[in-house]
Amino acid sequence: MRVGLLASLLSRRPGYRRAGVSRYIEALLTYVPRLAPDIELVASVPRSVWLEARDEFAGIAWQCTGWPTEHPIVRIAWEQGIAPWTTLRCDVVHGPVNVLPLALARPGIVTVHDVAFLHFPEHYPAAKRWYLRLMTGLSVRRARRVIAVSEQTQRDLVLAYGLAPHRVTVIPNGIDPDWTRVPEHDLARWRAERGLPERFLLFVGTIQPRKNLARLVEALARLGDQLDWPLYVVGARGWKENPVFRTVQETGLGDRIVFVGYALPQELRYWYSAATIFVYPSLYEGFGLPVLEAMACGTPVITSDRSALPEVAGDAAVLVDPTDPAAIAAAIRELVRDEGRRLALAQAGRQRARTFSWERTAQETVRVYRSLACRHTMERGGCPR
Repeated sequence: MRVGLLASLLSRRPGYRRAGVSRYIEALLTYVPRLAPDIELVASVPRSVWLEARDEFAGIAWQCTGWPTEHPIVRIAWEQGIAPWTTLRCDVVHGPVNVLPLALARPGIVTVHDVAFLHFPEHYPAAKRWYLRLMTGLSVRRARRVIAVSEQTQRDLVLAYGLAPHRVTVIPNGIDPDWTRVPEHDLARWRAERGLPERFLLFVGTIQPRKNLARLVEALARLGDQLDWPLYVVGARGWKENPVFRTVQETGLGDRIVFVGYALPQELRYWYSAATIFVYPSLYEGFGLPVLEAMACGTPVITSDRSALPEVAGDAAVLVDPTDPAAIAAAIRELVRDEGRRLALAQAGRQRARTFSWERTAQETVRVYRSLACRHTMERGGCPR
C-alpha cells in the first residue's frame, strides 16, 4: 500500500514554520514507517528540504521536486497543478495541513489543524485569509476522509462547512516519550550559561495576534510591583506583531520582558523545564501543543478557557478568560503566591501529558489510511493488506 504525504510544509530551518504543522508532519514521518512497515510512505518535499531531512527519517520514499515550494505561491501552484499527477501510483493521498489538490485522482485525506481564520479573520493578512477560507472549505468537501486534531476543530468543521460528523475523525496531536523534564544538573548548567533568574514566567508561541501576547503584557502591568519575575517570550515573529511591542513600550515593561526569538525543539524542553509558570492565554487553538509540552515537563500552566485548550489541559491547568487582563493577572498572582498549588499542577500536568503521544497519533492515522484504501479497493474487487 502506498500513501502519498504532501509534506511541502516540513521545515528543518529555524523559524515559525518549524513549529506546529511541521512537528505534525515530522511525527508521521517518524512513526508511520515504524508502526506500519508494509505501508510505503511517499513524502513529497522540495529538494532543499530533502537534503536536510533524508538522513533523519528512516523508511521514507522521498519524492523531490525542483520547484521551490518553500515559497507559498509556488507551493500552492505545485499542490494544485503537479501533485495530482505525481500521486497517481498512490492508493491514498494525505494533505497534512488543511489543503488537498482539488484535481486529485486518488482518495484523499486532509488534516485540519484549526479554522482560526474563520473566528478571527482580522488577525490574518488579507491574501492568507482568502486562501485559507477558500481552500480549506473546498478541500474538506473534496476529501474522502477529514482528520481533526481536536473535538473543537471537529465541531468547527461541522458548523462552518456542513460536514457530517462521521466524516471527521478526531486524532489528537501528541508528544514524544522523551519529552520530559530536563535533569536538574543539566538544567542548572543551561540556566547558568544563559544567566536566567531562579524564577520566571514563560510564553512559547509565534508572535501573532491570536496568541494574545499583548493582553498578557497588560496583565503583567496590572500586577506592577506585586511581581518582579520577568517574562521570557520564546517564539519567532509571525505577522501583525507590532501591537505587542507597542504594548510593551506603553506599559514600561521593557526591562521585564525578554524576547528570546525562535528556539529549536530540543532547546524548548529546557525552557519549559526552567520556567516557574507557563502562561498561554491564546484566543483560539485547534489543539494547543505548547500547553501539552509544558505539562509534560512538569511546569504549572495557566491557559485559556476556550477553544481546544480545555481539551488538552483537562483539570491539570488554571483556565482563565483570555480577553480579560485582570483575570490573567489574578491567576498569575495566585499561582505565584501558592507553591503548593504549583506543585500539585506540576504533578497533574505530567500525568495528563502521558495520555497524549505522537505514536498514538500515527497509529490512528494509519487506521484511517487502511480504512480508506480498503474501501476504495473493495469497489474494484479487493482490499490492500
